[in-house]
Amino acid sequence: MGTTILSFEDRVVIETLHHEKHSLQYIADYLGFSKTTIFNEVHRLAGEYHAVKAQTDHEVKLSHRGRKTILTTNLKRLIEEKIKIQKWSIEQVAHVVRIAYKTIYNWIDQGLLDINVTDLPDHGIRRKRSKETRGSFSHGRSIEDRPAEISDRNTSGHFEADTVLSGKRKGQAVATFVERKSRLTIVKRLNGRDSTSMTKAILELANQLGDNLKTLTVDHGKEFANYNLIEEQAGVPLYFAHAYSPHERGSNENRNRVLRRFIPKGQPIDEITDDELIQINWYLNCRPLKCLNWRTPIEIFLRNLRY
Repeated sequence: MGTTILSFEDRVVIETLHHEKHSLQYIADYLGFSKTTIFNEVHRLAGEYHAVKAQTDHEVKLSHRGRKTILTTNLKRLIEEKIKIQKWSIEQVAHVVRIAYKTIYNWIDQGLLDINVTDLPDHGIRRKRSKETRGSFSHGRSIEDRPAEISDRNTSGHFEADTVLSGKRKGQAVATFVERKSRLTIVKRLNGRDSTSMTKAILELANQLGDNLKTLTVDHGKEFANYNLIEEQAGVPLYFAHAYSPHERGSNENRNRVLRRFIPKGQPIDEITDDELIQINWYLNCRPLKCLNWRTPIEIFLRNLRY
């Protein structure tokens, strides 16, 4: 009697001997189990004892043993909302809910979360950038002349700027401004893809931020062709990155990829309402970032805000 685990064959014997009206002690001695084990087995289910039903019940209960899942209904809803609605990465969600990010991937693979690969950043892959076709120019102050403190991200107020288009069709675009230290992202609607629209957006931003906008680092896109006018009216110097060097505006490029989760390529920006654009700005700046030691861009920016 070294074990209390009954096999299906043992249950068949119990059913047979019990049907023949043998006592529980007799059955226990016959099989080599304790009387208590036989008693519990006979009373496993209500009604007449059947070996097949008892074995099925045993297997079901056995499958429920082991570590219980921590994926509650509320946690499931939270993870799905952060990834599908607010476009968080799995690593960001995992940090906030304090579980391993591989656990979330496992839940997705097991079908426990209503999340598809298309809901993940970059659809789970990194794609090559298409060649720039919007036109450019080669004037302006080089990024090589930019002070070292800007490159080191030690001071606030230094932004990178870019344009995000809705597709090949003519129409609205958005300007994105990313503060290098905090990664605060400001998305503004542009009425067109020309330098006039971008100039208006930058001057508006300079008026809103005041001394909290110190410099802008941009590419050689034609939308920045009015840089002389911007520097004169806003008092903000513009530094131009080298051609085909997106890594020199890495924060902007990264935030643009996140923005694409809210505004996929091909979606007309004209269809996005002002309220939706405000919500997108909020989502971008209220997510914890690993590069900020899991603090949010708005939190870091407000700490350094000059009034």
